[in-house]
Amino acid sequence: MSRPPKVQWHAPGRVNLIGDHTDYCGGFVLPMALDRECVITVAPGAADRVNATSLQLEGVVDVAADGRDDPRAVEPSWGRFVAGAVQAVTERGVRVPALDLEVSSTVPAGSGLSSSSALAVALTLALADAGGVELDRRDAARVALDAEVRAVGVPGGLMDQLASLFGQVDHALLIDCRSLDIEAIPIPDDIAVLVAHCGLPRTLADSEYAERRAACERAAAALGVATLRNATIEQVRENPRARHVVTENARVLACADALRANDLDTIGALMLASHASLRDDFEVSTPQLDLLVELLVEAGAAGARLTGAGFGGCAVGVARSRDAHNVLARAADRYQAASGLEPTVFIARAGPAAGRTLIA
Repeated sequence: MSRPPKVQWHAPGRVNLIGDHTDYCGGFVLPMALDRECVITVAPGAADRVNATSLQLEGVVDVAADGRDDPRAVEPSWGRFVAGAVQAVTERGVRVPALDLEVSSTVPAGSGLSSSSALAVALTLALADAGGVELDRRDAARVALDAEVRAVGVPGGLMDQLASLFGQVDHALLIDCRSLDIEAIPIPDDIAVLVAHCGLPRTLADSEYAERRAACERAAAALGVATLRNATIEQVRENPRARHVVTENARVLACADALRANDLDTIGALMLASHASLRDDFEVSTPQLDLLVELLVEAGAAGARLTGAGFGGCAVGVARSRDAHNVLARAADRYQAASGLEPTVFIARAGPAAGRTLIA
């Protein structure tokens, strides 16, 4: 008797061109899905358990398929995402069967490129599918975020999950995080997106991310608005945290316009202004990220900024495609000489959305 085919679910990471710490304030973001992804291979399991192994990480995960295990108590630590996803989908009525999962990822961990969210999205889709449920993609984003919060305890926004679930090849995504409307914007062939990891990992659970979010919520409450999306620059001019959010929302919309017009100089200038705001008003940059941004521009990038939540990880920049390899090589050499850290650099390409594949 032939065995049923295995199923694979893949979910990409993302790089955010502009718009950080705005998603949880109901604002605007402009990410793109990467051509680097988390892949989960799903096979039938036994004994009402979900077992998972990783091709990159050590340990075997073994959790109850009914979601009763506390995700924060699961070891190895990456298994908390498995337990969080099982719990999140079962609480929404999905009956998860016994499964064996194999996890693999080409999204660099601790980089600000959403490796954790790619894992959570892939798990959410895989578990719901195994339970016979097809989730609406916006609902899937909410469930995946819930799974991630259960795993690590950090309250994030929906940008990463939406970018993974709605990515389009060769397009960035203008996402309205209040309405969840998404517009795909073509990335011109002659604009290259550059990614450079500073050599120091980012760990949100150990950062001040939650404090920054709380500061934004306090500022909105003080102004009597639901979120800082509703605030004006006049209202927040004296509050650096809130000022970043309001000005960053404006930069995202301007950057989307510039991308439509293939206006590289304007995109670069907006990215630099975004980095300055994240550095000075929101205080989430590091000396290494500041140096990397400076050196990318010196090497010929039109602009650059930290990407993701900050506190380490990656910078993103833009350059003409014909110059991209040379810009990255020059910046990497100078950064290593100045910092003693070895950066990881690559040209990012916008990849497809999360999806399902049958394999023999």
